[in-house]
Amino acid sequence: MSTRFRHAALVGKYNAASAREGLESVAAFLAAQGLAVSIEKDTAANTGISGWPALDAAAIGAQCDLAVVVGGDGTMLGIARQLARFDVPLVGINQGRLGFITDIALGEYRQALRPILDGDYDEEPRAMLEGGVEREGETIFESVALNDVIVSRGATAGMVELRVEIDGAFVAQLRADGLIVGSPTGSTAYALSAGGPILHPGIAGWVLVPIAPHDLSNRPIVVPDAGEIGIEIVAGRDASVNFDMQSLTSLAHGDRICVRRSAHRVRFLHPRGWSYYATLRAKLHWAAGTMAAPTLAPLAAPQGGAAGLGAARRPADADADADAD
Repeated sequence: MSTRFRHAALVGKYNAASAREGLESVAAFLAAQGLAVSIEKDTAANTGISGWPALDAAAIGAQCDLAVVVGGDGTMLGIARQLARFDVPLVGINQGRLGFITDIALGEYRQALRPILDGDYDEEPRAMLEGGVEREGETIFESVALNDVIVSRGATAGMVELRVEIDGAFVAQLRADGLIVGSPTGSTAYALSAGGPILHPGIAGWVLVPIAPHDLSNRPIVVPDAGEIGIEIVAGRDASVNFDMQSLTSLAHGDRICVRRSAHRVRFLHPRGWSYYATLRAKLHWAAGTMAAPTLAPLAAPQGGAAGLGAARRPADADADADAD
């Protein structure tokens, strides 16, 4: 069992009417468990919560050994990118919609958090992307992303033409509405909607997913995360690049977007026994049609001998069920 946590930073979604009530409830619970509690600066400013110190990301990294995030996946994405370089672990309480990375239900946070605060949890590292935009040999933009890096056409423009290289080797030149470079975490986000595959977080790879390509033969591909991906703007107006929620618009022809694996990782903490497959099953409704298997009657022994394979029979109501279908 790991060491008990001492100082928790509370980060929240603050654009919902009920956000303050939920955040204050979690803060009081953390304090009752014996932890020092601080509120992330923007969360405090936008909710009016007082009574605890308000810290920015750098101060959280220096003073706190845990971040508790109350909100949806977007809230988690925003703070996870900032805290990864400080190696602060995060636990998510879902107050949003899907909740792929905020997996504790708001109504169940007390029983889920108690053992985690005592050091009893499953830890899961998540890889991040980093990179920037180069123009005429100079870097004009840099950022990091937990989900994805998206190069896309302008809102009123036609397709963009992109040249894709990996470690300097030419891979493809395509015309499309854009291209997604997704991490395993991001493979269940926009990349999934664009037809990409789901990557298990344990896979050391990225997924490249064209968005509405002109040629249907331009298909998604999974590549190792050890190399650097280069995307050059060949043609198209008002193209932009997004690193999660940070964007640079008005990319010019010849601009090169470079993407590689970040040296930092996000540390997610889950209740003991958490399962990635169970998360997919619940969020994507993979078991919506499952029914309890019918109970078979005991094997009947054939006349004059012991029970055999041919003696198995269907339940008494099996024929009726078949007719009902």
